[in-house]
Amino acid sequence: MTGDFNPYVYKTTDFGATWKSLVTPDLTSLVRNVQEDYENPNILYLGAEDGLYITIDGAKSWLKFTNNMPAVPVHFIDLHRKTNDLVLGTHGRGIIIIDDISLLRQLSAENMAQELYFFKTKPTYISESNGFGGTATETQFVGANPTTSARIMYHLKRKHNIGKMSLEIRDMEGNVLQELAPGKSKGINIVEWNYTIKPPKVAVGKTFTFGGFTSPRVPAGKYEAVIQKGKDTYRTELVIEYDPKSDISLADRKANEELTKKLYRMNQELAYLVFEMDELTKVAEGLKAKGSSQSKIATPFINETANLKETLVVMKGDNYVGAAEPQLREKLADLYSKVASTFYKPSNSELDNLDALETRFAAGKADFKKIKEKHLSKINKALSKDKVEPLMIKTYDEFVKMQ
Repeated sequence: MTGDFNPYVYKTTDFGATWKSLVTPDLTSLVRNVQEDYENPNILYLGAEDGLYITIDGAKSWLKFTNNMPAVPVHFIDLHRKTNDLVLGTHGRGIIIIDDISLLRQLSAENMAQELYFFKTKPTYISESNGFGGTATETQFVGANPTTSARIMYHLKRKHNIGKMSLEIRDMEGNVLQELAPGKSKGINIVEWNYTIKPPKVAVGKTFTFGGFTSPRVPAGKYEAVIQKGKDTYRTELVIEYDPKSDISLADRKANEELTKKLYRMNQELAYLVFEMDELTKVAEGLKAKGSSQSKIATPFINETANLKETLVVMKGDNYVGAAEPQLREKLADLYSKVASTFYKPSNSELDNLDALETRFAAGKADFKKIKEKHLSKINKALSKDKVEPLMIKTYDEFVKMQ
């Protein structure tokens, strides 16, 4: 009120008999509010004329909080005891809520001195919301809800600039389930994982099959986040749990997860079958171009394989004008997407659909096996005469690991 914009912050430990200033060179503007953490008295939250400041060392130093926090006057601070959310009353931006700042309590000098320190996190509940609603227009003062994703939170001693840094989610057997982009900034980094794995590989066709873009959820359990930073490896455990408030039974969940896993693998097996067809057809096409005698050997294989492939994937039209009738790939991907996108046990119609698709897929694999038995030995003999090595097809496991 009198034009003095210097910061003034004092602390007493003897009920006001004596006072100690907590001002450091880090504070440069008028201070309006200060609050002590409920659990760790060395953590203080300070509202200044130019934003929010936090200390974790009893005010020996202050750090300005800038993560999605505007530089506006903070008039009031309150820490929610149940959720650990920091609630700020500001001048010009209304109310700002910073979700769960409890991780700051783990930031000791010892932990911050480590090259990389993983914060301990609570279990994450698998969200069963559909994602609709909960948004607001520019005239409504409604903040976004906290994330429902699992969070990998860590502190970096220094910014990572040189060399490779990667972040993988693995199961407890060491299988890589998902690759995420790691945060590389100095200080606190937060990476979110929506507890899904990569979508299945889908057979190549003339058009997209959008059902194949669905990423399936992992079941509840323990997982591992692994950061590779240069030659050093850092690991932390993640716990994923089902929502205890859900009305879906464990048996229904397991039935859904098992069918999702089965359809996921069927999509990848069909993709591998079509991949094998395409690779062998390339060899046959090369042989066909070498002369009439080689053409007589290669052409039957090419034609029979092409006819079979048209029953497995859409081979006409495009994504913009139109496509032919859906084939096995399209129907299989659609069923997979439908099952993987819900939490409930499969319906009778979905199981009947599965039986029909399994029968059709088994017939397709059997037909291609007959085509290979009928023609491949002749093709390999012709290649041998031309001193060309037979094509070595990648195994299924090698194929699914291809980028």
